[in-house]
Amino acid sequence: MIDFKTVRLCDKHWIDEIVMAEGSRSADYNFGNIYIWDNRYRQLVARADGRMLTKLRYAGRPTFVFPIGTGPLRPAIEALRTFAVEKGYEPFCLRGITEEHRALLEAEYPGCFAYTEDSDNADYIYEAEKLATYAGKALHGKKNHCNRFEAENDWSFVPLTRQLIPDCLDMLDVWSEENAQRLDKSIVYEHTAIVRAFAAFEKLGLEGGVLYANGKIVGFTLGEMVCEDTFDVHFEKAEGSINGAYPMTCRELTRMLMERHPSLRYMNREDDMGIEALRRSKESYKPAYLLKKYTATWSVI
Repeated sequence: MIDFKTVRLCDKHWIDEIVMAEGSRSADYNFGNIYIWDNRYRQLVARADGRMLTKLRYAGRPTFVFPIGTGPLRPAIEALRTFAVEKGYEPFCLRGITEEHRALLEAEYPGCFAYTEDSDNADYIYEAEKLATYAGKALHGKKNHCNRFEAENDWSFVPLTRQLIPDCLDMLDVWSEENAQRLDKSIVYEHTAIVRAFAAFEKLGLEGGVLYANGKIVGFTLGEMVCEDTFDVHFEKAEGSINGAYPMTCRELTRMLMERHPSLRYMNREDDMGIEALRRSKESYKPAYLLKKYTATWSVI
């Protein structure tokens, strides 16, 4: 039986090793997301040679994630299937399946899985260069908003540090109160995840920035590198009443990261959770592509 355990900060070294070996741009597998969303998904992990086995709760039921990493795939899948059968978790499901994972599963288990696209969980992937400049007709509106913000405010964007976190939390509380009526119920989990991220900011290796306008924090953002060329933006909050605060926060983070990480090519701004307003917002930044994900369900009787 697999010895699943709760994710702890001390697990970061071996999980990072597996995540980087996987080399996926998906937001599902990096250590930061696994750790900070523990209250929401109750993710448990175990190591099986060069792969990570993951069990979580989704929509109120236990399920599993594709065993990322290196080495033979079949032993990892069989270990998960055996665990599921012994625990009575049927049907056996794997979530977070990318197109690459689907191909690997089909090669190893042809015709054994049925695949359902999880459109609400597709990651929005953007070209870093475009977010750093808003060049081109499609992003002209974002550029105009930034120009207006710069003209109307004495502004600065600085790297996120431990000293700035209390003020960011104050801004988050105000933001949550002002947006309470329109927010999805899951925002409670997001608030907890942000607090958890701030609490272990340095140990998680997170990077972020803070946007000021006239001496006041009007935006903050943070995330982490998930592979050599992609940064995953875990959170981005800004004062919607201030014209240009959101596109400025996005642009300035991207510029800062491109200076820090010469290999950076893409920004993963994660999924829209099926929320129409969030979908429209993410689409307005013109993604290079959507990283599709599927649920694979064992279909052999």
